[in-house]
Amino acid sequence: MSIIVTDTGFAADDWTGPFQVLDDSLPDEGQYAVDLPSDTEPATLARLTNAPMIRIDFPSFADGRGFTLAAMLRRAGFQGRLRARGHVLADQYAMARRSGFDEVEIDDAMAARQPQDQWLARADWQQNHYQARLRG
Repeated sequence: MSIIVTDTGFAADDWTGPFQVLDDSLPDEGQYAVDLPSDTEPATLARLTNAPMIRIDFPSFADGRGFTLAAMLRRAGFQGRLRARGHVLADQYAMARRSGFDEVEIDDAMAARQPQDQWLARADWQQNHYQARLRG
């Protein structure tokens, strides 16, 4: 079972639509989510801006390509729900939010190792954003 992490803590997954792999047969509209691997070519992101939800895979906590993909999607105009899935650590939550993710999907084992309080400690992701402090 998956646990969804947001700024308010742990929650059950409320997404009821299907997940589809990135290919040429994506629908133009409807309730669906696109699963993106971390090695997705950036050139393919522009055609995904109308998807209701995109879920980007993190195969390892040391693989930060998903953060780049999220930021590129937001800059391309994606306004839907953006979810990080996989090996994202509580320490990386603020980076995930600043990159454009709305939520993180973790499994039960990760939630047991890093309970909700560790994620909530990073939930105020804008407070410790050094770039904003320098600009402000």
